[in-house]
Amino acid sequence: MILIDRRKAIKQLVDTQRKQLPRLGGKKTYHIIKPFIDQAELKVGRDKLFSILRFYDMLIKPRRRYIQTTMSKHWLRKYPNIVKGLIIHRPELVWVSDITYIKTDEGNCYLNMVTDAYSRKIMGYSIADSMDTESMIKAFEMGLKNRKYPDSKLIHHSDRGLQYCSKEYVALSNSNGVSISMTEQSDPYENALAERMNRTLKEEFGLGQKIITRQVAKELTEQAIQLYNNVRPHLSLKMKTPEMVH
Repeated sequence: MILIDRRKAIKQLVDTQRKQLPRLGGKKTYHIIKPFIDQAELKVGRDKLFSILRFYDMLIKPRRRYIQTTMSKHWLRKYPNIVKGLIIHRPELVWVSDITYIKTDEGNCYLNMVTDAYSRKIMGYSIADSMDTESMIKAFEMGLKNRKYPDSKLIHHSDRGLQYCSKEYVALSNSNGVSISMTEQSDPYENALAERMNRTLKEEFGLGQKIITRQVAKELTEQAIQLYNNVRPHLSLKMKTPEMVH
């Protein structure tokens, strides 16, 4: 009876967290609920938590990969990869950017995010009905407005997509003293962090599912980024949030 009650208590704690982070993984979930476990003297370790999640069929299952949205076959100037091998030791040294799509019943939306490579904080984003440069550049503009260390050297790294090579995007970089870096091969590892950010928002925050309308998709994206930056603990940040690290 005690074992059953303990399992139910743990399930309630997990359910509470997953109301706002529905696909929060086991390790992150344990980090968040551990203070409550200790306070209630439930004596449940991480391995036991995984066992309970398995019992209730609550383990997070990976979802399929997503198609690329990069249009790199164009005549515009492409820049070399200047972040390869670079030790990223502070916030706002390197930002990474990538575009992904979000399905809705009204057609696709396109999301461009600019993420700080050190803190993993999403500095800026734009979501629009098309991938045109004017729409996608808003993510970069938002990131520049949100800078906390504007006097420090900054590099913007992306793939060789048409939007990032456009004269508007390059001009915005130059006018703000931001160096430009791009992938040199078709190797996805050259922009792995940006692509991983896309997967995280889709797999953990529900943006990978087909959404009713474009407006709802935009509202869910805003909510997801807020939760990602300020609530969700990050494994590579020693379970701190991106905002805390930044």
